[in-house]
Amino acid sequence: MTLFDGVYNFYPQARKAFAFDVPSLIVIVVFLSLALSFLLILPGIRGRARLYWLLRVLLSLFIGAVIVAVQFTGDWETGWVTVNAPYKSFSSAVVNADVGLHIGLGGVNVTLVGNPVNQLNETISYNEHFPWYFGENYDQTYTNSLAKGLPSPILYVAEKFTQQSPCGVYSQYRISGHYASATMWVAFCAWLISNMLFSMPVLVYGGYMSLITGTFMIFSLLSFSTVRNSPMCAIQFGPASLQTVYGASFWLTLATSLLCFLIGVAVTVLHFFRPKALKAFFDLSEDKAEGDALLGEAYANPHFQPSLKRPYDNFAMTLKAV
Repeated sequence: MTLFDGVYNFYPQARKAFAFDVPSLIVIVVFLSLALSFLLILPGIRGRARLYWLLRVLLSLFIGAVIVAVQFTGDWETGWVTVNAPYKSFSSAVVNADVGLHIGLGGVNVTLVGNPVNQLNETISYNEHFPWYFGENYDQTYTNSLAKGLPSPILYVAEKFTQQSPCGVYSQYRISGHYASATMWVAFCAWLISNMLFSMPVLVYGGYMSLITGTFMIFSLLSFSTVRNSPMCAIQFGPASLQTVYGASFWLTLATSLLCFLIGVAVTVLHFFRPKALKAFFDLSEDKAEGDALLGEAYANPHFQPSLKRPYDNFAMTLKAV
């Protein structure tokens, strides 16, 4: 077989990487572009506020990038095993290869890499994606793989997740993946709201939304982990068995959710015990915060008569009169 542009000549479409595919890379590039754009304007911020802005923006962009990117990765659950197995159907040829299973929210990837890669006058390096998200038919993808004549180890692993399989794990993984993805999008919306609240003189509510963001990320992890509580169908290659564990995306999501909890708790505690330090960290002066609150009270109550102790109060009353 010959290799042309990364795809075998009998295999028309490109293969999907199990860790980072095109959507994941797009998300990473977008958030990196936002971070680089902020670094360009960072020198214009003076004093200690520059460090505070750098920490706040980079942490926020990291959380947002993780929430979006992990929905497209395929390594929430992974497993590898080295086997000696038949290579193709209706053939007695046996190959020594590493078989990998990578499960994401939207499907599974089955990897086959020969030891060595060149065996039987072929380059044995496959990575096949079988999706189950909305709009895709997993069983049809599996049927197409049978028609293409993919290696037997790949078809054997992929067959475990079909609807007709006696393992019965297809609906469990598919439903748990859908709910996990939905709760992650809710966490993304909460992250957006928290950023808006942190830019206003209502910092404690931004902390509350950070707690909500972490909570929905935990819900997503719980939704995905429910499948692990059910008995997993054995994937056996002779004496070798393919066992799966939580992958990098799962642990990264857990770490990010704990970071959200840490931010939310820190903001809440500082709001009640060290409000001046909290305002200083968010570059919000006390006069400005009180002036914004005074202005809001003036618009809400037309009979409100504040004591004019600061120039900002005069500005609020002027706006009220206009």
